[in-house]
Amino acid sequence: MLLYLEYQYVLEEFNLKDKKMAITKVWIEEGCTSCGLCEDICPEVFVVEGEAEVIEGADFNKYEDGIIEATESCPVEVIKYEKQ
Repeated sequence: MLLYLEYQYVLEEFNLKDKKMAITKVWIEEGCTSCGLCEDICPEVFVVEGEAEVIEGADFNKYEDGIIEATESCPVEVIKYEKQ
């Protein structure tokens, strides 16, 4: 219990409680098989025209869950994202 209270204190002291790391960059590395799964999962961020692409200007924060699901579901593991 003491450790939990210390953790809560640190979060509050440094105002980290409500801060969340945001996805700042999404890209697709070489090797995409154009299966379309990413577009099926998150069409607001991904489009497949020949190869999968990230839609320019897409709101990564709004569709964070879809980006993460698409990344984890990619059969060739070429979808990547960066958080800050």
